[in-house]
Amino acid sequence: MTSQPRPGTRDRRAMLLEAVRDGSGGITQLAEEFGVSESTIRRDLASLAGAGHVVRTYGGALDPGPERGPREKDQEHAAAKDAIAREAAALVQDGEVVLLDAGTTAGRLARHLAHREGLTVVTNGVTAIRELAGFPGIDLIVLGGRLRHPGEAILGESVLAQLRHISPDRVFLGADGLVSGRGVCCPSLEQSVVKHAMLHAGAEAYVLADRSKLGQAPFPYWAPLDREFRLVTDEPAVDVTYPQFAQSVILARTPETVGGAAHHG
Repeated sequence: MTSQPRPGTRDRRAMLLEAVRDGSGGITQLAEEFGVSESTIRRDLASLAGAGHVVRTYGGALDPGPERGPREKDQEHAAAKDAIAREAAALVQDGEVVLLDAGTTAGRLARHLAHREGLTVVTNGVTAIRELAGFPGIDLIVLGGRLRHPGEAILGESVLAQLRHISPDRVFLGADGLVSGRGVCCPSLEQSVVKHAMLHAGAEAYVLADRSKLGQAPFPYWAPLDREFRLVTDEPAVDVTYPQFAQSVILARTPETVGGAAHHG
């Protein structure tokens, strides 16, 4: 009795794509399932990612699916996002100029700043604009450009040009994913360029990322974190799990993080 021949490269990659969409994503698991080496699986995943069928993560692959809008995203990890936003708001001093990125956690930060007096907030995020528009104590500056859906971020060359003319005291960036050595993961190339410009605009830079974002790369575009910054997160075991961030972490306290230690490197 002869064994069934292994599928060719094209057939294997088609089956691999189906496996990833069904939830299989680990390199080792996929290599065993298809009877090939892990290096072969990595090459297959790289090919599928290059064609836009999947997005690579560290250790496997994800079927990216459609990008979700802010209202859907805001419902996920809501308590953690609010704790992070509250911790970030406590860093802001009266009279400062603050640059806020687009995104749901940055939008929650805007909500915590709304009742303050004497702040100038510059933003390209529609969520933050909604939170701050009705508060006369906030000098709200909206970066003008093209509105990108579904993330509701204002992007484009005009945004980059305006960023060259401001020097905020603090800049707060959101993140769809955060990977050491790569930076902040972004859903579009245009957004990654704007986010990187924002990172370098402020005197102090912060990344707002709940624990579900750490080590994740749901999209193939990156804003490198190539300057000193601080990470505001709810991950209490960040020292152990992500030691590369340990000296720059501000821990947001939620019921799950009580007992953890905050770091002020």
